[in-house]
Amino acid sequence: MENVIDKTKGEYIKDSINPAYILSSIFGYDHFREEQEDIINTVISGNSCCVLMPTGSGKSLCYQIPALCLNGTGIIVSPLIALMQDQVTALKELGVKAAAIHSALDPAQLQETMADFKAGELDIVYVAPERLINDNFLDIIDHIDIALFAIDEAHCISQWGHDFRQEYRQLSLLRTRYPDVPCIAVTATADAPTRKDIIDRLDLPKTYLSGFDRPNITYNVAIKNNPRQQLLGFLKARPKGESGIVYCLSRRKVEETAAWLSNQGYNALPYHARLDKNIRAKNQERFIKDENVIIVATIAFGMGINKPDVRFVAHLDLPKNIEAYYQETGRAGRDGLPATAWMVYSLQDLALQRQMIESSESSEDQKRIERQKLNAFLGFCETATCRRQVLLHYFDDHCEPCNNCDTCLNPPKTFDATTAVQKIISCVYRSGQMFGTGYVIDILLGKDSDRIQNFGHQNLSTYGIGKEHTQKEWQSFIRQIVARNFLYVDMDAHGGLKITDQGLAFLKSKENIQLRLEPKITRSSSRAINKTAPAISLDKEEDQELFADLKALRLSIAKENNIPPYVVFHDKTLIDMAKNRPSTLEKMSLVPGVGQSKLKKYGQIFLSVIDKPSP
Repeated sequence: MENVIDKTKGEYIKDSINPAYILSSIFGYDHFREEQEDIINTVISGNSCCVLMPTGSGKSLCYQIPALCLNGTGIIVSPLIALMQDQVTALKELGVKAAAIHSALDPAQLQETMADFKAGELDIVYVAPERLINDNFLDIIDHIDIALFAIDEAHCISQWGHDFRQEYRQLSLLRTRYPDVPCIAVTATADAPTRKDIIDRLDLPKTYLSGFDRPNITYNVAIKNNPRQQLLGFLKARPKGESGIVYCLSRRKVEETAAWLSNQGYNALPYHARLDKNIRAKNQERFIKDENVIIVATIAFGMGINKPDVRFVAHLDLPKNIEAYYQETGRAGRDGLPATAWMVYSLQDLALQRQMIESSESSEDQKRIERQKLNAFLGFCETATCRRQVLLHYFDDHCEPCNNCDTCLNPPKTFDATTAVQKIISCVYRSGQMFGTGYVIDILLGKDSDRIQNFGHQNLSTYGIGKEHTQKEWQSFIRQIVARNFLYVDMDAHGGLKITDQGLAFLKSKENIQLRLEPKITRSSSRAINKTAPAISLDKEEDQELFADLKALRLSIAKENNIPPYVVFHDKTLIDMAKNRPSTLEKMSLVPGVGQSKLKKYGQIFLSVIDKPSP
């Protein structure tokens, strides 16, 4: 019997392997993206693979569709309850028999779900790695049909990964205990060493690498200079009512920033691990289910968030590496519509991240890895070339200059900074390698201060030799050579600058070095950098009005059913409805994102809004 949708009930009936039909009838799309079809066919044929795809490119379909095609239950390993629940809610809306097994279920729910699981009545089950590797759970799996194992967020397997989890490494037992069950490992965030670790650990014979580019995201990085006002300027340049995330390093800063944004008239909520769990859950739910909330958070927030219409991610502090930055910014624009990744950082941020590495209880090997990753990220921050090219190069990917980042839109100039760097390092050396950036610059500029007089540093040969550059330029140069590991900031010595072996080697080698001159930000260039491409591309006023009506209907349905609005329909689906105005259920079924289950549930009510005569 073929895979069919019972159109009288809107339910999925499983008994075949027809991926294209499932894609259309259940998920509402008429074609696969890029390598999706090849990946799905690989898994359906019983083979295992590693899949690396950008966030928002449809990774979940690569294991959900095979799970619906193959006999038995697809077991999906997921690290967070919130992520499991989000996926299960969306699948149930599509008419798929899905469930999650986790610690937040009450005893009755857990008993019912486990009974369905043991009876083979579930198509897809989400489970945490800790539960999956439990002997009792494995004994259950031994006695039921398993369609596949899918390991989501697979970078957690690797010590090279930015979110390494020990329990993930034990998932290798699935490959030895169930050698005939296909296994698919998926992630959006893995550099070359991490990819090798995933493949080796899980013995995966095939890899699909679909690229890391998120062309809909605009990247913008700036130096901290009154960061709150910088954030406010960024937000004021954007359309009102957007959903976004603001990341801060500390819990205190999260709460203070959320309160300050609320006072500025924004619907801002805090989120961090120490917040009362009920408040934390409530704030997360509001962010997911409302359409104009800004969440201010530590990195404790995010992995379980699959909200597609996050229009911006802002960082008020430096993340620890490129993978963390890529994953956090990747929470913007999952629907493929324009979004922005905005960040400000300072030399103090860099020093703090390095201090956190050195003071951690990690092994020396792990600290070495983390230092390398931080240095690579600083290269991204301080680049004078296209940021997207630097970002993709880190993941062994490439692109042409994107014209969608600040360095493309307002290119900085470079100059031969050999003499300037020699002056900085010499000044640090002659002043005893015990003073911070501001004091070193005061010496270079020949400032007449009590502190300089007290130390007698007006007599140094480097006193006043740097008057050809401004204080801001010297700050930029020092930041850039710290990023190149010529100097480091010793937080244990009150932020004093110290010379590294690489810095001493530079002085001896007399090599030439190019540094970036900070571009002068004019009003026009500021507008270019903070440009906000409209996420909603509707030219006609009547289409915009219809889109607003459709969003209002979607929100009403979502609140009535206690589900996120995007689980009803994505913005892209509503945009297509507003543009093309389907007039029948048959035409509505052709709208991307309208599968048979949703057509039955919502088709007629959305048609009634589309058909409503204009006032």
